[in-house]
Amino acid sequence: MENYYERDKGSLTVVMPREIDHHQANQIRVETDMLIQAYHVRHLVFDFSKTEFMDSSGIGVIIGRCKSLGYQGGEVSAKNLNDRIQKIFLVSGLKKIIKVEEN
Repeated sequence: MENYYERDKGSLTVVMPREIDHHQANQIRVETDMLIQAYHVRHLVFDFSKTEFMDSSGIGVIIGRCKSLGYQGGEVSAKNLNDRIQKIFLVSGLKKIIKVEEN
């Protein structure tokens, strides 16, 4: 599956895939980091509108981007979380470190 990205004035939206496992997470990490550097992104948005499953490697991608953008003065947010993804965010503590935009 090819990942989908939208860029707009220093902002990058990553439309997350249906399932985020180790393989997908690694691909998202590499591509997102490349785009952040190439376009000097200051606001990164993870869009979970299509996501049904995410394991710990997906959580790691989000935390890693929070750290790297935080060092550069940027911010990370998430949107369109379904019930399952909201629970993952709550249990993992992601809700404490990332802004979650209400649907």
